[in-house]
Amino acid sequence: MTPKHCFLGFLISFFPTGVIETQSAHECLKPQRVHFQSRNFHNILHWQPGRACTSNSSIYFVQYKTYGQRQWKNKEDCWGILEFFCDLTNETSDIQEPYYGRVRTTSAGIHSGWTMTQRFTPWWETKIDPPVMNITQVNGSLLVILHAPNLPYRDKKGKSVSVENYYELVYRVFIINNSLEKEQKVYEGAGRVVEIGALAPHSVYCVVAEMYQPMLDRRSQRSEERCVELP
Repeated sequence: MTPKHCFLGFLISFFPTGVIETQSAHECLKPQRVHFQSRNFHNILHWQPGRACTSNSSIYFVQYKTYGQRQWKNKEDCWGILEFFCDLTNETSDIQEPYYGRVRTTSAGIHSGWTMTQRFTPWWETKIDPPVMNITQVNGSLLVILHAPNLPYRDKKGKSVSVENYYELVYRVFIINNSLEKEQKVYEGAGRVVEIGALAPHSVYCVVAEMYQPMLDRRSQRSEERCVELP
């Protein structure tokens, strides 16, 4: 018998079968793919059940901490839950601080180990929605008013905070002449009010917009098309 087989035989003879089974259950209960998803600074922790021990009786426990802290904090609203996600927006509101989250599972009295996220910094990693557009017709032109998305935070007066409070933003506006099926960029800049003129009457024009973050070299998705028929 090789030394390797002798060692395995020693382990099996030394540890009771129940201990080995418990260790196996402990490992397969451990949550998988624990990560943050962030949109407009709504920071949600997501995970998937363990590899082979999913059951309706499994419950999950969530903790979080700021980078550099030794002590983990319990997320009370996500302590013994059935869901595979947990909202940590309020706990990660200092958007330039790096954070960690972690999750463990309990099922039938067996506790898994903790599975931890990679370091998460909201300012770098959140995805910003496209701007909201309001469009009105003014003397054969289109007046486009752009609004950056609101965030889940409020200022000292209780008003919603815009993404403009945290980033330099460049707005880009595109117009599509449906009859020509041609798209044209008509504006790029920091202003939020754009007038589009020199339009042909009795035509349908569609407008889309996006935002660009120069510091991160990142752009939002495009807004939905808003179409207007000129008289």
